[in-house]
Amino acid sequence: MNTKYTDDHEWITVEGDVATVGITDYAQKALGDIVFVETPDVGNHISAGDEAGVVESVKAASEIYAPVSGEIVAVNEDLEDEPSKINTDPTTDGWMFKVALSDSSELESLMDEDAYKSHVEGLE
Repeated sequence: MNTKYTDDHEWITVEGDVATVGITDYAQKALGDIVFVETPDVGNHISAGDEAGVVESVKAASEIYAPVSGEIVAVNEDLEDEPSKINTDPTTDGWMFKVALSDSSELESLMDEDAYKSHVEGLE
């Protein structure tokens, strides 16, 4: 499975024509203890760059942006009761939503893991 990353610290993995989206380990560490997650509604259509949700921590609230365009087909309902899953496992149990891709070419503008690591190192 190929994971891509955004400048805003979202990760995205694609299986077939469905992408799973969450925030990176770097992002959850920067936010601190996550206390609330707002996910998009299933059935909504989003465009790349649109605000798709919010993560609130004890430090701050941070918008989550859609890395790709498409229809929201699933959200991680476990985060409603256990938002801390993003802190403990941001890239598996802490996924936020799934989107059916409407334009897979948008993936080409996202960073691979090496590029994302360089991006993060530039922030520190």
